[in-house]
Amino acid sequence: MANTLFDALYAPHSGKDRPFLHLPDGSDISYGAFVDRAAQFANALTALGAEPGDRVAVQVAKLPDTLALFAGCTQAGLIFLPLNTGYTAEELAYFVTDSQARILVCAPEKEDALADIARAAGAELRTLGAGTGSLVDAADAAPTRFETVARGPDDLAAFLYTSGTTGRSKGAMLSHRNLLSNASTLVDHWRFDENDVLLHALPIFHTHGLFVGMNVMLLAGGSVIFQQGFDLEQVVGALPDATVMMGVPTFYTRLLSDDRFDRDLTRNMRLFVSGSAPLLAETHRAFEERTGHRILERYGMTETNMNISNPYDGERRAGSVGFPLPGVEIEIRDPETGEAVAPGEVGIIEVRGKNVFQGYWNMPEKTAEELRENGFFITGDLGQRDAEGYVTIVGRAKDLVISGGYNVYPKEIEDILDDQPGVLESAVVGVPHPDFGETPVAFLVPEGDGPDLENVRAEVARRLARYKHPQGYELIEELPRNTMGKVQKAALRERAAHTE
Repeated sequence: MANTLFDALYAPHSGKDRPFLHLPDGSDISYGAFVDRAAQFANALTALGAEPGDRVAVQVAKLPDTLALFAGCTQAGLIFLPLNTGYTAEELAYFVTDSQARILVCAPEKEDALADIARAAGAELRTLGAGTGSLVDAADAAPTRFETVARGPDDLAAFLYTSGTTGRSKGAMLSHRNLLSNASTLVDHWRFDENDVLLHALPIFHTHGLFVGMNVMLLAGGSVIFQQGFDLEQVVGALPDATVMMGVPTFYTRLLSDDRFDRDLTRNMRLFVSGSAPLLAETHRAFEERTGHRILERYGMTETNMNISNPYDGERRAGSVGFPLPGVEIEIRDPETGEAVAPGEVGIIEVRGKNVFQGYWNMPEKTAEELRENGFFITGDLGQRDAEGYVTIVGRAKDLVISGGYNVYPKEIEDILDDQPGVLESAVVGVPHPDFGETPVAFLVPEGDGPDLENVRAEVARRLARYKHPQGYELIEELPRNTMGKVQKAALRERAAHTE
């Protein structure tokens, strides 16, 4: 039966011996074996009672079986919800409960810690590790054939949780059309074909690593050097065998720190792509001087996948994210009047296209607030377009911090800090960082004898993933505010920059 995403990404590869994944141990997984494995997971999930439209929440390591699980969810008509492996149990509880997940899949070592959470949410708890786990065992025993569930372009394929700086995290609903249209556009725009070899060191719990990197390669029919994460030695060793690398700025600054990274090492590469965080112009220039390659910077979001890209052919401008992708409309509007701004003026970026999500799960008011009736999504990012059409991101209307490619929402940290003894109130801002792009810094207004900063750090470490931890804490007599009482975070960012 017709299944929009499965039929395009996976079904064409059934039975093929062509290598799909090149693993760190030197072994390969063929396309045909991967499609068979996906069917085993589809069978295992449906045996647990999962029905089309049910959510499958997944917090596991980056493994071939993790990819096969996503493919199996797609084949069975289930909605895949990948979750950051750094989330604590406290953080995870919200996503599982809010999504009303039918199944929660975790690493074997986290089973005991998450059992109560799964039980409270009414989710079946199963485990998946490297060759071990209850879901792995069930898949191993399942048939390698599964009758594909019919899913149309508007049916949902995945949830990805995002957030602004206030309120609850939002589940962005992504359809089969959203994911497939974006992958198709990128294959054409970035010139992918079956001869490409992608060096994949990104996580696969968010858009960049999973929906961009993997879906593009599946559609193009190329192969993937599948690495657990960014390890400098492994990446340097793999570069001569690759043709493409997708990364965050951190990857490129770390490569530039190694003298082995030069023109000879990158002689077989045709494309380096950067995203998920701003790429410093100095990194862009240093990279070209060292390798002769100009990094292609692009702009995307959880709710839309990729929107804007520097050209494959043509000038890739440092500091700019380029032009709207084919099929994607961009408007830059005055946030007060809603009118389009003139070239060179700053406004809020709005996006419309087949890539734009379907709305926020169980949040009709928030959906109506950010997704216009005419299909334009109000990104909350500030940008400008020059006379030649190049778009530059100049800031964010929301006080989001992007550290090493991961979203850090200040309000989440501030809520914890405000609860600490000796803290009257707090504010968290992002400051530039040469490796991570940005990193959070916390300002604390003390009360009484003031806070014990070591205890504050320990509590943050207990409750939040490491990338959300402020790199510094500063005591401040009072937070700067405007006449309406709103904290002026721009002033705090400036203060933090001057005290580094």
